Amino acid sequence: MIEELKEEEIVNKVGGRFKLSTLIQKRMIALNQGARPLIDGRGLDKMSMVIQEIMQDKIYLDMTDKLQINETSEEYVEGETVDLTQPSD
Repeated sequence: MIEELKEEEIVNKVGGRFKLSTLIQKRMIALNQGARPLIDGRGLDKMSMVIQEIMQDKIYLDMTDKLQINETSEEYVEGETVDLTQPSD
């Protein structure tokens, strides 16, 4: 089991175990459908990448439980949220 999942910090960060499970599931689906990782994931499996994205505040669930990005980059307009359940173009 991934060590971060044993800690309450990640559960508290996302607002509970149900939300954590939902966030992980949605992000794993997005990655499997071709979404780009938000961290340098060399040497990590997809589950570990998702956990690190959560721990680094890169992703979150919005009020409607949609997966959103919390990072600005040259691809995104500052302050804009992006639905990460859709594959990147």
